[in-house]
Amino acid sequence: MRVLFIFLDGVGLGQDNPDVNPFARVPMPYLAALLGGHKLITDGKLTDEGSSSFLVNTERASLLALDACLGIDGIPQSATGQASLFTGINVSARIGTHEGPKPTPPIVDVISQGTLLTQLQARGKTAALLNAFPPRYFETIDNGYHLPGVIALSVDQAGFPLKTLRDLFAGNAISADFTAEGWQSHLGFHDTPLLTPHQAGMRLSELAEQTDFSIFEYWLTDVAGHHQDMQSASSLLVTLDEVLGSLLNTWDYENGLILLTSDHGNLEDLSTRRHTRNNVPLLVIGTPDLRSMFIHQLELARGFRKEPDLTDIAPAILHFIG
Repeated sequence: MRVLFIFLDGVGLGQDNPDVNPFARVPMPYLAALLGGHKLITDGKLTDEGSSSFLVNTERASLLALDACLGIDGIPQSATGQASLFTGINVSARIGTHEGPKPTPPIVDVISQGTLLTQLQARGKTAALLNAFPPRYFETIDNGYHLPGVIALSVDQAGFPLKTLRDLFAGNAISADFTAEGWQSHLGFHDTPLLTPHQAGMRLSELAEQTDFSIFEYWLTDVAGHHQDMQSASSLLVTLDEVLGSLLNTWDYENGLILLTSDHGNLEDLSTRRHTRNNVPLLVIGTPDLRSMFIHQLELARGFRKEPDLTDIAPAILHFIG
């Protein structure tokens, strides 16, 4: 079984308030159709089915809420949140605080002891981070000017290569903005092939078919949240919805799941520049049978905790693929 993991950086479940929450403000027709007319918000109402509590449960998708605070006071941060997602360990509790955006030495130490990616690699499974990285990224990492993020670090430590400019030109990777317009306007690669959101969704599906576990990291959502930029946030969500619509039309539902989740809240409340303590969404897309298999593993990972959290995702994915 395959999993396409779409990581939305800084996306929590906010209230139905279009003044501060772009998810309440921006029409997202493809997402709404997937969720039976619902938005990616929370109204405090849960639908209990067996041992799971769903915000929404339809023929093609289940929407659940994940605790991103992990029992630790303060504001959740990217490095501890992402490390918890990819290791299955409560990294915030392990080091006693939320930290980010880049992994500090204690977080690197946790990652070095094993992640979902290393466990998949040990089982003979394939994995890929579908984002393309520009040449200056590798230069600054090699020169020690910048630290890699948790996801890129986890992929690299598991021995899976990061994708490059050459991969982007060859159609084997996707730009972080989906279309690659940023490679032309901000990075200076004026001959970079551009994609429409529809084409980007098709490419996501095609690339995900080539590996057991694929990741796409959409970090622009967190940037828009920090800037409190409703216009930029709205534009991002329109693009994301168009990509999702194309992906859903081409996905092989019999052989895999699409997962969307995040590390902490931010974009859903533009009244603040800071992250939030809101739950984050877990959107599970697939056939009822495959979703049931995955959510069962999620419940096993949760154990006796009141609600699922970030640490449940890695073990659930590992068992589902394995």
